[in-house]
Amino acid sequence: MPESDNRAPAAEALGPRSRILDNLPKRAIGIDVGGTGIKGGIVNLRKGKLVGDRFRVPTPKPATPEAVAGVIGTILEELLSRAKAPAEDQLAVGVTFPAIVIDNVVLSAANIDDSWIECDTSELLADLPGRISTLNDADAAGLAEVRYGAGAGRTDTVMTVTLGTGVGTALVHDGVLVPNSELGHLEFEGVVAETKVSAAARERADQPWPEYGDVLRRYLSHVERIQPVGQFIIGGGVSKRSDDFLPYVTGLRAEVVPATLVNNAGIVGAALYAAEQAAAAEANS
Repeated sequence: MPESDNRAPAAEALGPRSRILDNLPKRAIGIDVGGTGIKGGIVNLRKGKLVGDRFRVPTPKPATPEAVAGVIGTILEELLSRAKAPAEDQLAVGVTFPAIVIDNVVLSAANIDDSWIECDTSELLADLPGRISTLNDADAAGLAEVRYGAGAGRTDTVMTVTLGTGVGTALVHDGVLVPNSELGHLEFEGVVAETKVSAAARERADQPWPEYGDVLRRYLSHVERIQPVGQFIIGGGVSKRSDDFLPYVTGLRAEVVPATLVNNAGIVGAALYAAEQAAAAEANS
């Protein structure tokens, strides 16, 4: 692969039975860019768990690429100062964005500043140490849940649905990520789905949990007709209250379960993705 080619290695090389996984470093770093905060951590890739505490910095206002890149640099510097940080000669850093990301280029801005559209993150973050890979935030969470969490060991199709300010979706088949599904932007009952299904929408409407559970049931039923899956994993911060609304999500063909990694899923998945990308690039060089 030419050095100037920033495209991600082929996804088919990165399934759970790939020999690439045997060559991953023990630790990598994940950084999760959100609307209110940017948080990062060192991840043990054997266990899918954070090593030490997360480090969080408020998202700058406005959240332009240059401002966010500065915060990412600050977080990375802090994490690399720790005793258990990965060695820089094998450092892989994954960074998530709430946007479509293809070949490390941001192509949408539903929940971030419009100035991110067409931003090449390889160029934006080129001065930072390590091999940096970027991806959609829901994709990172979904990859983490399938490798380490609620979907571990499954070989069918799993969709993680993250419920927060918006609705993110991540599609994983037999352990391999199919990126940028973005099914939170489907038309659903006459509106864009996330305006009705997100955790923020529930809060705006002061909606009782049983009613919210029924809205989620209808949405997942709608999604299931378009993209059948074996399991829905419900993530995002609201998944901590899953006992309040998941009992009302019934009648689906797919199993519906709460996420287990919750707020750390994005960090863990970003670190895993970056380490896989680095290993695949090395194998293909």
